[in-house]
Amino acid sequence: MSLVERVLAGDRLALARLLSQIENEETMGLDDLAALYPHTGGAHLVGMTGAPGTGKSTLVNKLVLRMRQAGDKDGESSIRIAVVAVDPSSPFTGGAILGDRIRMRDLAGDPCVFIRSMASRGALGGLARATTGVVQALDAAGFNVIMIETVGAGQAEVDIARTAHTTVVITAPGMGDEVQAIKAGILEIADILVVNKADIPGADNTLRALRATLEMAKPESYSPNDPHRSDLSIEREEESSGWETPVIATIATEGEGVAELILAIENHRTHLQGSGEWAIRERGRIRSELEGLLRETLATRFLQRQPDGRFEEVLEKVLARSLSPRQAVLSMVEGEDE
Repeated sequence: MSLVERVLAGDRLALARLLSQIENEETMGLDDLAALYPHTGGAHLVGMTGAPGTGKSTLVNKLVLRMRQAGDKDGESSIRIAVVAVDPSSPFTGGAILGDRIRMRDLAGDPCVFIRSMASRGALGGLARATTGVVQALDAAGFNVIMIETVGAGQAEVDIARTAHTTVVITAPGMGDEVQAIKAGILEIADILVVNKADIPGADNTLRALRATLEMAKPESYSPNDPHRSDLSIEREEESSGWETPVIATIATEGEGVAELILAIENHRTHLQGSGEWAIRERGRIRSELEGLLRETLATRFLQRQPDGRFEEVLEKVLARSLSPRQAVLSMVEGEDE
């Protein structure tokens, strides 16, 4: 059997091998991924993002456990869940630190759960470059739900909203997250908001602040020409009319609030599919992927075609302040210095 056939047959070792090839951008792995692409499109992609220290990994661990237990009780043991945990890169090896996988040991041994840690390798947006390919492979392998846990949440880290169907933003009391959420535009990407560690002081204040902010941020409170609204905010508003972003309190270590979060995730999927927004988000997700790949491919091929030393020559001129970065790029594209 070929590697593709083994992946489709549920061979976990074959899947792990393919994911490594995709991460390393090996031609064979990318070719196999292309062969698997017709088998994708069935998984619910759930993004889990939040600042460090909010308990994302613990919450994901409990979430997957409860979803699997609920499936078994309902006679739906066939539900299969994959977790893609994007770790910060080791500064020495470029590999994932693997902290998330260590914290998810409770899921080890479940044949219907697959966990993959990936190094972000300095990628903006909190997602590893190869995340999209890994998610596609897991989708083709038959996982019903794929959770993507990202590295923190900040001003540049909103691309999870363009990757996932449902984005869960996790905060915690006492971290100033309600203020950071407003500053960074995090509320714009949240389909579901979670206040984890709700048993520590300040939880009620955080819940109230986030709910009040969501109320003020409703579309009708904006002017259509408001210059402070981001493109992503407008895009999500157009997609998600009719969905009220819930704010859920959880204590992941105790499992409290997890059932409510599972219900919210399921309700959001039902909303997307029933309203036609699933197809809209899927189109936007694929468009974003194509645009990113196109930019990356064109830039790589362009640099490969430059004469030896040309890039370094232009770089020196920028360092000497004789060319601006924009002039430098134009000089390379147009073949002459500005």
